[in-house]
Amino acid sequence: MQGKIIKGIAGFYYVWCEDDNLYECKAKGIFRKNGVKPFVGDNVEISVLNEDRHLGNMEKILPRKNELVRPAVANVDQAMIIFAMAEPTPNLNLLDRFLVMMEWQNVETIICFSKQDIVSETEEKRLQAVYEKCANRVYSFSNTENTGLEQIKDMLAGKTTVLAGPSGVGKSSLVNRIYPQAETETGEISGKIGRGKHTTRHSELFHIGRDSFLFDTPGFSSLRVPEMPKEELRHYFTEFVPYEGQCRYLGCSHIHEPGCMIKEKLSKGEICQSRYDNYIQIFQELAEAEGRKNRRNKR
Repeated sequence: MQGKIIKGIAGFYYVWCEDDNLYECKAKGIFRKNGVKPFVGDNVEISVLNEDRHLGNMEKILPRKNELVRPAVANVDQAMIIFAMAEPTPNLNLLDRFLVMMEWQNVETIICFSKQDIVSETEEKRLQAVYEKCANRVYSFSNTENTGLEQIKDMLAGKTTVLAGPSGVGKSSLVNRIYPQAETETGEISGKIGRGKHTTRHSELFHIGRDSFLFDTPGFSSLRVPEMPKEELRHYFTEFVPYEGQCRYLGCSHIHEPGCMIKEKLSKGEICQSRYDNYIQIFQELAEAEGRKNRRNKR
């Protein structure tokens, strides 16, 4: 029988199968032997050991459409990233790193800004405008005021969506509203440190409707971008892409070179300063990582 892994805890995998039942399965030793780790979201074949108790063995992992390492999930159609507009102040560097990671993995990203009710309309439109230029769909919502939630539900229909974001932004509350059975805990924001407690303790895929799955992940406070040549980074800042080839120098890094079209657009306000600053920071991190790697190779 075929199904989809919706949760993995302590060596057990919970598989939602085509008979609309959830089976608790152990993975065969062959997976360990071959160095294959089952991911939440994997489509699998199982053999049923006990039909009444819904117990089985996982026999085979079917070919993956894609796989994400951070967070570890397979066969996703889209990512939805949740950031608060305030309380806590959005860490746009963290958001930009997540967008780079999803672009690198060729996964469409939807940005949802929560806590719409506690910021001005001007601030809401400013944030939306910055990220709409990055070729992303951008929405805002409020769990408190119950606004924007129907629109989000529509975007999840018929898709497998990975939901991610830092702690304290209302992610667990959103999951509870979309899928009350999830029974995810809602953490209170610590006034002392200005961020939420980690409330989602393991990754889980919720079956929220026909052909619709929502993959909830633990909150995060930092992200490393994937290891790549620093020269590739510009391709993952999507607002740079339309100007590719228009700089004076071929392969322009958009940092030091004269005659750079990206810096010209930046000076005119057509590219966001915070996005550009984050690009430089990530570029320098990649350059330093390359330097360390080259030094190790020379030893």
